Amino acid sequence: MAKKSKKYREAEQVADLEKAYSVEEAVEILGKFPKANFDETVEVSLKLGVDPRKGDQMVRGTVKLPNGNGKEVRVLAFTADAEAALAAGATHAGLDDMLEKVQEGWFDFDVAVATPEAMKSVRKVARVLGPKGLMPNPKAGTVAEDIGKAIKEVMAGRVEFKLDKFASMGVGLGKRSFTAEQLSENVKSLIDAIEKARPESFKGKYVESASISGTMTPGIKLASSAYAQ
Repeated sequence: MAKKSKKYREAEQVADLEKAYSVEEAVEILGKFPKANFDETVEVSLKLGVDPRKGDQMVRGTVKLPNGNGKEVRVLAFTADAEAALAAGATHAGLDDMLEKVQEGWFDFDVAVATPEAMKSVRKVARVLGPKGLMPNPKAGTVAEDIGKAIKEVMAGRVEFKLDKFASMGVGLGKRSFTAEQLSENVKSLIDAIEKARPESFKGKYVESASISGTMTPGIKLASSAYAQ
């Protein structure tokens, strides 16, 4: 049996980590765990019952968190009107010049957005952006005619969720410095968005398990009542 870390043993003094809790209870427990010397990211991890290898069962989408995610987002805008994109809050903007930098291995940004017109050129670097999860995508709201609006929504706390090949996902939705109410609202908004993204063709138990954790904390299991619809 693997030896438990000091932080895990300390966390066990706060709550029974084998039990499952409501969102409010889980957030309250998280707040009592020992803190690291930095503001940890709070993440919700989920395991779904779908088979992502089937095209009609992939789960992907975006959610606008009511309290943001506490992260400063660096946005790259692929657009012919770089000036307008920068005015809307993009960290970097342009088209051919930005594509050249990306092709050379530059990734000093967190999210890339693009206009539909620019996507004709952006597809040339799909093999570079795709594996890093940075390729603009209409379903994620990162390809839009109104690129200024897309930039502002990303910066305001809109996050993307997407299953991996094991039907799991982890979504960062706040910081430990957030209040319990802010974290609870963000968790519930994420769960609602994932429920709305349920594939119509899927029959069976949709969310198999879910938990919440900080960067340096053990996971706290969420009761099925928190996500069962």
